[in-house]
Amino acid sequence: MAQKLAGKIAVVTASTDGIGYAIAERLAKDGAKVVVSSRKQANVDAAVNKLKSQNLDVVGVVCHVGKQEDRERLVTTAMDQYGGIDIFVANAAVNPYFGPILSNKMHVFSFFQIFDINVKTTFLLCKAIVPYMQKRGGGSIILVSSTGAYDPSAIIGPYGVSKTALLGLKKALVHQLSPMNIRVNCLAPGLIKTRFSEAIWKDPNNLKIVSQGIKLGRIGEPHECAGIVSFLASDDASYITDETVMVSGGANSQL
Repeated sequence: MAQKLAGKIAVVTASTDGIGYAIAERLAKDGAKVVVSSRKQANVDAAVNKLKSQNLDVVGVVCHVGKQEDRERLVTTAMDQYGGIDIFVANAAVNPYFGPILSNKMHVFSFFQIFDINVKTTFLLCKAIVPYMQKRGGGSIILVSSTGAYDPSAIIGPYGVSKTALLGLKKALVHQLSPMNIRVNCLAPGLIKTRFSEAIWKDPNNLKIVSQGIKLGRIGEPHECAGIVSFLASDDASYITDETVMVSGGANSQL
């Protein structure tokens, strides 16, 4: 039986750790050729070596998504190494600030830095990648949002608002990309056990409190976000676009 992503080429940003790595690994296991990326060469090398040790077809490239030359190199690497792009997973995000959104410590620079990385660079990468998807007759874009998009947290409000913006970006892209047979969907993870979220779950007392608001009674693991992305990237989801799939263990999230 053929792998469901056989012959597909995927680009995944921020994919050397956490949810991004789990997605890259799953796409590759399901048959895709995957371009792995991160800001640091050492992290790229470690991830690529780990994936190749499983006989997966991957290449790695340093990419700070906030730098135009790095974004261009990411796309060029996919084209030079594999000859096209069918799948784009926009996972890169930052959150440099914890605290009330109107606090004096919440500088305008930090607010716009969050939007530059989490929203603007996602848009710019979509714009750069879409022409190559169009040449291949279509593709799948998955934007990694968050359940925080529906209910931004009191302590990471700007991050949540940036993830709300991704839901809007998805809807705006769908209008133009649907005639090109390019589907656009969002993944909205809840609390997942990653370095990015360790400030929330590392303390046992905090973990106990947050788990009470999750119907499954626990936080998620990165690999639990990966299968749905592989599905959305595959032909099994050929009639699915403009959707947001929440992977949250049943945590409440309403817009």
